[in-house]
Amino acid sequence: MLTTTEIDNELTKNRELETATFGMGCFWGPEARFGSLQGVIRTRVGYTGGTTATPTYKTMEDHTETVEIDYDPTNISYEEILLHFWRNHYPNRDQYRGQQYVSSLRYHNQQQKQIIDLVKGEMEKELGEPIETEITPVSHFTLAEDRHQKYYLKRYPNVLEKLHSLYPSEESLIHSTFAARLNGFVKGFGTRDQIVTEIIDWPLHENARQQLIEKFMRLKW
Repeated sequence: MLTTTEIDNELTKNRELETATFGMGCFWGPEARFGSLQGVIRTRVGYTGGTTATPTYKTMEDHTETVEIDYDPTNISYEEILLHFWRNHYPNRDQYRGQQYVSSLRYHNQQQKQIIDLVKGEMEKELGEPIETEITPVSHFTLAEDRHQKYYLKRYPNVLEKLHSLYPSEESLIHSTFAARLNGFVKGFGTRDQIVTEIIDWPLHENARQQLIEKFMRLKW
């Protein structure tokens, strides 16, 4: 059986991944939501936008809870990601609970900024009101503490124990596509059949795909 590190190496081989960074309030739910999407390869949560060098969950100050994803633009476009972003939270300031939970987009290049401006205009027409999402270039991203990564999956320690052979380190869990799908699944995003169908299409040896599917189907939640 391959480790998730070996699986993720196969899934990213010969792919030019891109990164999207955004805040939608508490970062646990958005990580699960976006982790369920085909084309999203990796998810992680952290802190952006502030002025202090080493924010933590308890000393966040002017930083924002943020989700960062790596995705394959041949499977899911940045436009699609933005539609998921804006349609799944209310992006105006009367809903904000301070800078920690502000609606934010941190763009990585001018192409993303241009797409943001275009989709923002379309979404304002759809919502019927101006969007107040904070839109700035990425300055830095500080990875959140381990307990916040794949938060919903970690609420099932018995499952993590059964998956221990796949995850030789916390880093391998953070970077795992399979873990991102499981984190979304236990939050209610996606179905067993959808995950199995996707794994069947993953560029793995048939034996590895079958072992991964069998392990997934045996998990008790």
